[in-house]
Amino acid sequence: MDSDSCLLCIDSGNTNVTLGLWQEDRWKAHWRARTVRDKMPDEYAVLVRSFLDEADLDYRAISGVAISSVVPSLTLAFTELVRRTMTLEPLVVDHRTPTGIRINIDEPQQAGPDRLVNAAAVHALYGGPAIVIDFGTATTFDVVSADGAYCGGAIAPGIGLAHDALVEHAARLHAVDLCPPPHAIGRNTIHAMQSGIFWGYVALVEGLVQRLSAEMSQEQVKIIATGGLATVFHEHTSVIDLIAPELTLDGLRIIYELNRPNRAEP
Repeated sequence: MDSDSCLLCIDSGNTNVTLGLWQEDRWKAHWRARTVRDKMPDEYAVLVRSFLDEADLDYRAISGVAISSVVPSLTLAFTELVRRTMTLEPLVVDHRTPTGIRINIDEPQQAGPDRLVNAAAVHALYGGPAIVIDFGTATTFDVVSADGAYCGGAIAPGIGLAHDALVEHAARLHAVDLCPPPHAIGRNTIHAMQSGIFWGYVALVEGLVQRLSAEMSQEQVKIIATGGLATVFHEHTSVIDLIAPELTLDGLRIIYELNRPNRAEP
């Protein structure tokens, strides 16, 4: 990709849509919007145009688009948006897309695009063996072997979902901040909830990392975290080696470079 062109990467998750603009070997800008499953392509087009305006760019500056989406309705919406407004054919990542890694699980078609993108990014940027922890709507753990295979992993409800489910189904419990309390032994309801939810999730992370690493039977497994709460958890556990905030966007640009789709006819 030449220095004057931009690659637009779109990661559509269950809670947020993250967009990044890659130009001249760096992320020129990135934005986040709430996921709205029934929003029309024209509505997202207005949003994308406003983001580009912030970067003093327009659609003509975009020479390529890569999309990872776990929301089928938004996969269609963003694909149509790109085709209509940018006259481009986007690269939409799924299990059939060449990613630079092998998919070594029972049913490759069940692998989430976001998980494959994260695994591809880790393999390309950090090598293996590695475990990627993505703190999103779900907390996912993805295993990447030393020779570049995506080997599966684990999926747990995200800490936000756990909190919301507890509050919804327990009549006398109310929403609390998702942060560590002063002590593990909560001496009031708020601190007791924070201890169970926050320190419970730290224990979940540490326990799964230990079990997954043991099954990998390899020394010096890199533990790389991404997602909204990655930094918070990194501060309270020693099992996470590094934080990669733009990991999914990096994976999309890496996969795009491997595939290099051609510009569509207007």
